[in-house]
Amino acid sequence: MTGTPRFLVLGSNSFSGASFCDFLAAAGYDVLATSRSDEPDAALLPYKWQPRKGSVRFRRIDLNHDLDALAGLIASERPTHVVNFAAQSMVGESWLYPDHWMMTNVVSLARLSDVLRRASGVERYVHVTTPEVYGSTEGWVKETAPFNPSTPYATSRAAGDMHLRTYFANYGFPVVFTRAANVYGPGQQLYRIIPRTILAAIGGQKLKLDGGGKSVRVFIHMTDVSDATLAIALRGTPGETYHISGYELVSIRALVETILQRLGKRFEDCVEIGPERPGKDTAYTLDSLKLRTELGWRDRIGLEEGIADVVAWAERFKDRLASLPSRYDHKP
Repeated sequence: MTGTPRFLVLGSNSFSGASFCDFLAAAGYDVLATSRSDEPDAALLPYKWQPRKGSVRFRRIDLNHDLDALAGLIASERPTHVVNFAAQSMVGESWLYPDHWMMTNVVSLARLSDVLRRASGVERYVHVTTPEVYGSTEGWVKETAPFNPSTPYATSRAAGDMHLRTYFANYGFPVVFTRAANVYGPGQQLYRIIPRTILAAIGGQKLKLDGGGKSVRVFIHMTDVSDATLAIALRGTPGETYHISGYELVSIRALVETILQRLGKRFEDCVEIGPERPGKDTAYTLDSLKLRTELGWRDRIGLEEGIADVVAWAERFKDRLASLPSRYDHKP
């Protein structure tokens, strides 16, 4: 690698994308960011909350419809590192419009990867994918675990990942894959479980908990994920996959109980039990030893500290958040 890396972040309006842009800017990088929609409210964009050493330049580009514009941007800006957070990512809704998930996560990805492999100067392409490709897991799974997707969303991501594997094998395309545990942090979409629980409790509303919250997850703060993603972008081995996860297991119910206890609320007063989502996997337990040993990464923010961080954000932007959509709005 020569000179200072030049980052292009795709899907920068997503929670993970916006947080990573902020992490890069805080580290002094000047970031080029694209997403299919205009930038959302500043309460959802961490890089707008305080001055940073670097900067974030945003361009609205839809991968499904504006690939020529993106190709032109890549040719003119010549990024050395492309990090792709762009995807149709909701599990439940993927059953309603599976073709939309296939279009974005497979067809448009295939077109994008062809643009990138022909582009001059791209040293690393980081593909942010998902542990859902493994299906429900038992024990701490490694990056070599077989794919066993159980939803249209997971199937589309598995297909996209397999396509990129062929590009690495045939062209030496410099792809690295990341699969993270359940991410959270300030600025997350309001329909995700942690901000949804906090805002429901603050607003005196009932939280609907699918299946009673029996499924088990590892929740990892987005700052730790951004730290790992940057290390993988700069030093990860092309063709390899890296799990980004801690080892602190928690059920969704226990997570909600922890949040409500911090806010001084009773579970029985705040939660309504609903049916389980079809195809929902009961556990994701990702072994992150490879990331820790090869790149020296470790997670630093525990769940209690991380929840406090999100609560502080929700209280800081309480008035603005109250006016923002609290449900997922599907866009094909």
